[in-house]
Amino acid sequence: MAEPEFTAKGVRIGKRMRSLTRAGQVRISEGRVELLNSYGSEIDSAPVQAVRASKPWFAPDDKALADINGQRYLLTLADQDPAPGDPGTPPARRFIEAVRRAAGRGD
Repeated sequence: MAEPEFTAKGVRIGKRMRSLTRAGQVRISEGRVELLNSYGSEIDSAPVQAVRASKPWFAPDDKALADINGQRYLLTLADQDPAPGDPGTPPARRFIEAVRRAAGRGD
């Protein structure tokens, strides 16, 4: 198994007004985006080319939207240890950039 391109733990994952987990995990690995609950079970996953990641308007820097398999998930990413050489990038921005990089949509 290859090293994940992006991993975030302690992620609050919600769908519409409902919270699915408060301690989930988001992982980009082997060309797939996976949303996992706190037990490690899969909530949803899709090939990275089919995922759309964006930032909601007027939302804090820790929030991101992910459209996976026709479902829109609101992700609240905790500020974890940033990547080396990337100390000030907000966690949601790191996730969005990781999706775009993995899908080959730009650097």
